Amino acid sequence: MIRKFATVPGSSIVLQAILATILAGVATVHAQQTPAQQPPAQPSQTQQPTDQQSSSSQETEEIPEHKPKPRGYNNWTFNVGGGGSLTNGNTRNFVRGGGGIAAAGVTRNLSKYFGWRLDFQFDNLPLRASALQAAQAPGGTDHAYTAMFSPIINIPVTKDWGGYIIGGAAFLHRSGKLDSSSAIPGVGCNAFFLWWGHCFNKNLPINGNFLHSSVNEFGESFGGGVTRKIRPNMDIYAEFRYVHGSHAGITTDFRPITVGIRW
Repeated sequence: MIRKFATVPGSSIVLQAILATILAGVATVHAQQTPAQQPPAQPSQTQQPTDQQSSSSQETEEIPEHKPKPRGYNNWTFNVGGGGSLTNGNTRNFVRGGGGIAAAGVTRNLSKYFGWRLDFQFDNLPLRASALQAAQAPGGTDHAYTAMFSPIINIPVTKDWGGYIIGGAAFLHRSGKLDSSSAIPGVGCNAFFLWWGHCFNKNLPINGNFLHSSVNEFGESFGGGVTRKIRPNMDIYAEFRYVHGSHAGITTDFRPITVGIRW
């Protein structure tokens, strides 16, 4: 029996070939089912400049923009105010203190500390009873219109408080009116009429034109003030000045005290 089922010559070679064929098929099927691994993508040369530009733009955005520092002052400043005045010099002999005033001005600032200011001011100059008696008049009025051009020096003290010094040239136009007068034309002028301004060779004019007064005077003014900030671009101020004008021996002197706002 053993001899009957003996191995046929060459059968081992056939079996080996069949086995090799089966293994090759299995390997092929496995290779088809497994996806091929792709190599990692390399950055292209065209992308590198884009990345560099993006990085540089981000750095540029991170740098804060340089903003100019605010000057801390306005080129132009305006002021309005009111108050009363005290008299001085020869004017005090004929005008009582306490007359009302109204003022307005504009300043051209050249820096935080220095500027040029132009003011217009109206001053009521009420006549004393003794002056009316000397004029032999039952009543009368007198007032002055003043233009002042001055340099101004600002002195900051704190964030809210400050001060300033001011002084310069002034032009005064003083005018007045007597209700009537019993003075006789042609007689000598007393001290009031000399100050009033209508004497001719120290005598009252013959034509009787002395009820009205109109005098133009050049002079100066100086003083100072204190400021208090109430808004970012608005201050209240209190100011004291001395104003003097003269012409042909006639003088006008008063000391206005003004409270107002400037912006």
